[in-house]
Amino acid sequence: MTRAEAPCPGVCSTCGRWSALLLPGFQQAFSLVLLLLLPPPPPLPPRRRLLCGIMVCFRFSPVPGSGLVLLCLVLGAVSSYALELNLTDSGKATCLYAKWQMNFTIRYETTSKSYKTVTVSDLSTATYNGSACGEDQNGPKIAVQFGSGFSWVVNFTKEGSTYSIDGISFSYNISDNTTFPDAKDKGILTVYDPVRFRIPLNNIFRCNSLSTLEKDDVVQYYWDVHVQAFVQNGTVSTKEFLCEKDRTSTTVAPITPTTTPAPTTTPIPKEKPEVGSYSVNNSNGTCLLATMGLQLNITHEKVASIININPNTTDFTGNCHPQSALLRLNSSNIKFLDFVFAVKNENRFYLKEVNMSMYLVNGSVFSIANNNLSYWDAPLGSSYMCNKEQTVSVSGAFQINTFDLRVQPFNVMEGKYSTAQECSLDDDTILIPIIVGAGLSGLIIVIVIAYLIGRRKSYAGYQTL
Repeated sequence: MTRAEAPCPGVCSTCGRWSALLLPGFQQAFSLVLLLLLPPPPPLPPRRRLLCGIMVCFRFSPVPGSGLVLLCLVLGAVSSYALELNLTDSGKATCLYAKWQMNFTIRYETTSKSYKTVTVSDLSTATYNGSACGEDQNGPKIAVQFGSGFSWVVNFTKEGSTYSIDGISFSYNISDNTTFPDAKDKGILTVYDPVRFRIPLNNIFRCNSLSTLEKDDVVQYYWDVHVQAFVQNGTVSTKEFLCEKDRTSTTVAPITPTTTPAPTTTPIPKEKPEVGSYSVNNSNGTCLLATMGLQLNITHEKVASIININPNTTDFTGNCHPQSALLRLNSSNIKFLDFVFAVKNENRFYLKEVNMSMYLVNGSVFSIANNNLSYWDAPLGSSYMCNKEQTVSVSGAFQINTFDLRVQPFNVMEGKYSTAQECSLDDDTILIPIIVGAGLSGLIIVIVIAYLIGRRKSYAGYQTL
């Protein structure tokens, strides 16, 4: 890439200091806010021109339904973000475009020799230092920094008529006691996944479905991905190259950098949900089994919704560890629904955590998390079963009704359920003492009544002379 003299765009005059793509109507107000909040740039010599090789323009776009982009940029008030990056070259032509969502789960060992798992999903502080359009020696690159020491980098290469997502690198600072309390290890840890996924040139890659990368103690989750490297003529293509999961789903309109896809609306069902079977595999085979019908009860802005999960259109993934296990479900309108299991007292398991984020029918995003639950308790080496309807209360605004539930997140042998521990709702043995007690009580009442009637008839009383 050649370097050209061009004044840097943005609300500040210092080269590379600020460059943002704002929604129409907000740029002037945003500039005013920055001028009020930021210290003035250092003075420049008279008639000095600013040299800029690459202009990096980016924005955080809240997921559909969120409003006030300006407020989100200034205050960081939205908890769920779609990352969006638009790289331009020295001629101000787009060379790389990407829009995606991601989060991470990291498992680490503590000083007490136990294991903990943390979820990293707050990307509101993300920066893009090091992102580049590429040149003869080095290909395009997206570099994202966020949180306390997290770094994510993806590299692209070109070969013939295709380009590749070459590899993804993720680094985290396990010395950060806030994110990793009592961590045994210290320092910066990095995992690298060679993706090498080929895409035709002048095509934008799209994958709305959930994709996962798992290596060592890190699981990376990606969804709503739209990316095009080596953009031709500065125009992002409307021709999409779909990932395998999206090819089997309903086709939606092509995504362009200035539009956001509308979420799929779902009618409110009243019938019992269909039962689905889910499993998670690792290097040793099947490590988690779950069979259940799921019905979501959501109250958002005083509007109640009931949503049945259709297992035929639901994808699932997860991971298994000695002390924890994860089952994640996702579909066209459910970004993720996580069931996190844990071991307690070294001999029992239970449902410890539920995390959920989904699109509602009005286009807004509903997200909830609770890591202090205690449901589906059973001994290790067995499964938990509850055929009758059971309610998992995640919060006052979100409950999950389960039907024909059976789950085993640990010690699965040969891909089959172990002996089940039934829930109290299924336990009919308590009816026997109730029936016997009721029968005895009825018999006693009959005897007492018969005795009283007999005494009344045998009592002669006084006779008249």
